[in-house]
Order: sequence, then C-alpha cells, then structure tokens
Amino acid sequence: MPVRRTGRSLPRYRSVERWRRAWREQGEDGVLSKGSPGRPRLSEAQLSRLERELERGPLAHGWADQRWTLARIKTLIGRLFPRLVHRGGHLAVAEAARLVLAAARPKGDRARRRGGRGLEEGDLAAGKCIAAERDAWVVFEDEAGQSMTPPRARTWGRIGQTPVVRVRGRGSGRVSMAGMTCCKTGERSRLIYAIREYRGRKDEPKGFGWRDFRDLIVRAHAQLGGPIVLVWDNVRLYLTAEMREFIAASAEWLTVFQLPTYAPDLNPQEGIWSMVKRDLGNLAAADLSQITRAVKRRLKKIQYRPELVDGCLAGTGLILD
Repeated sequence: MPVRRTGRSLPRYRSVERWRRAWREQGEDGVLSKGSPGRPRLSEAQLSRLERELERGPLAHGWADQRWTLARIKTLIGRLFPRLVHRGGHLAVAEAARLVLAAARPKGDRARRRGGRGLEEGDLAAGKCIAAERDAWVVFEDEAGQSMTPPRARTWGRIGQTPVVRVRGRGSGRVSMAGMTCCKTGERSRLIYAIREYRGRKDEPKGFGWRDFRDLIVRAHAQLGGPIVLVWDNVRLYLTAEMREFIAASAEWLTVFQLPTYAPDLNPQEGIWSMVKRDLGNLAAADLSQITRAVKRRLKKIQYRPELVDGCLAGTGLILD
C-alpha cells in the first residue's frame, strides 16, 4: 500500500526502528510518550552574568540603538553561552532570561479631522475628478523633522524594573524631511523626498524655504512625467506670494488643494514619517550625520516597496478610483 504524505513530515527510519525495539522489549510502556524534554534553563550564575550584560545596553554589544528586542537577546545568549543551544522561540528566550516587554503609554486624545466638512464631497473629491480628467498624479506633501533626541520605543527589560534607556540628546542640530506620496490609478505608487541638515551654524537655514518646495515640486513633475494634483496642509510657507505666483505660472500641469486645518489622519505621508521614526526609536546617535544616514536608509527602503505607500494611503480611508 503506497504511503500518502500529509502536511507533516514522516518520522525517520531510525526513529521507527527504535520504537519497534522498545515495543518488543518493554511492550506498550516502552512506546508511551515521556513528554517534551523542555527548554534549557539558565543557571543563577548565568542569569546574573546575562543581567549585567543587558544593563550595559545594546549599544555596547554592537547594535545601533538602545532597544532590546527578543532577537537581540537570543543572539546575546548565544554569544555568552555558546554551549547552551536554545531551541525555543523568542518568547521562550524572554522567559528564560526573566524579561518582560515594558507596557506602552496609554493612548491619549490624538488630533482628529474637524467635523462638519465632508472631504469626499468637497475639495479632495474635486481634486480626484481633476486628476481623472487630466490623467494626473495625486501627490500628498508633508514635512517632518528629527533632532538628536530620538523618539521613544518599546524595549524589553527585567521583570519588576522599569527599563531606563540612556541616549545622547545634547548638541544642536536637526534633520528636516519633506516628502511626497504619489499615487495614480494603474501605476506603481512613488515616494519622493528631500532632506536637509541644520547644524546651528551662522546664517544656515533651519529648514526648507519656499524655493526648496518649488524645486521639489518641479522634480516630482519631471520624475512622474505628467500633471500633478498637489494636496497639502495650511502651512504659512505654502501661502506666500512667491509660492502663489509659482502655482499660477504652473497652472498647465499643477493644481493645488489644501487639507482642512490640522487633519494629519488624511495625509498618507504621515504614515511614511511614522515608519521612519519607528526605526529611529531609542537611537543613540553619535552625531547628526548618523541620524541623516538612518533616515535616508529607511526612506530608500520604502521607495523600493510601493505596497508600504499603498498601505499608508489605505490607512487614511481615501480611495483613488
């Protein structure tokens, strides 16, 4: 009778022979399951050594930030105790090392879109119609920044003790980011961005000016190769006379719509910034250049994964049809 394979792998030949030999020698008692052998445990001396190494922080062990993850803890256990082969999963590692994930702060009252204005029936709906008529790209623009003080991120710590992550936050400097989420029906979503460093030097601009935004729009038009329907918020810089003159002069291929006052949940670019800053959590940067490299690396990865851009658009609840 042929053997039919199932989703599970078949036992090895040696295992079957061992079971047959145990059945002949001991009967039914010889083949009864003795249970799982269990996971290897750390001794008290090993735990003490592991606790001392964990208190030094991930930076001392070669990682770029001060955030303990289960994968890093498992790697550290393998480095400290190479003979201890830990076959359990990540949660088993945390249990063996007496660690617990620090609870996140309770969610506050986040800003939400203002009521009394239906965007699908207002300016944004009109922008979608214009984009369909002109076969144009819908481009959402937004800015963000990051100083030497990194955003907080969840980390693993010892049970009963609040983890304290020490990072280097002194020194002047800031990385300004301007990004554009570009979407069009039937086309791969794009991400276009610009980055500027501010180091506190004399006569150095702290952020982007209207000329920088103008150049970014022109660059987006050249890369997308078609008309643009630009959607952004009500930042004062967008309302300057020079910017209005540029928009009027570019009316052939540029149409601008403004989001309601403080409506970040309607801008998919906010989701892009959230993914970028998630990677910067607890980053103990030595200088501003390290933050710039981390930001560029994450934005470049997002550029090669258009499904992430699509996910940020879906998170706003807006649909391009």
